[in-house]
Amino acid sequence: MTRPLPLLVAGLALTLGLSGCGLHPLYAGGGSGPVANALTQIEVAPIQGKAGWLMANALNDRLGGGKGGARYRLDVKLDDQIRGLGVRRDDSVVRERRILRARYQLVDQTSNAVLVDSTAGSDAGIDVVRSEYATIAAENTALERLSVIVADEIVARLATYARSRPGESMAPARP
Repeated sequence: MTRPLPLLVAGLALTLGLSGCGLHPLYAGGGSGPVANALTQIEVAPIQGKAGWLMANALNDRLGGGKGGARYRLDVKLDDQIRGLGVRRDDSVVRERRILRARYQLVDQTSNAVLVDSTAGSDAGIDVVRSEYATIAAENTALERLSVIVADEIVARLATYARSRPGESMAPARP
């Protein structure tokens, strides 16, 4: 079975067009690539509270380094809120929204220069049921999930920053 010439030409044109679009793998070189090496040079400063403990663990799992002698420090401040959304006739809450926001700064420890200053955040809906235990368990599960989501967002931003500075380590942007 032969393909018609227009389909073959269209497929070839599409392939050539995608190769020139400028997309490059973020983690080129795998675990020994420049981005992965830059991320292992980051240590996570202690973060307050239960949400902070969860966030620090999630960040350390993703960064894979920061075990002393790290060149960079990641300072994170969290804002964790639970807000009631729906209300029953007896004025009890039916649904909650848990919001986790993080303001983070990547600091070069040799010069104390702030290299990245940004925010990340996510939220989750929680059904409030008659069982207080089930509601608290759902709130805790939501916090665990949100910590992972926000940590992924932070690491993606740091990896993008490291990728934009090849060969310069993670120096501040030049004016």
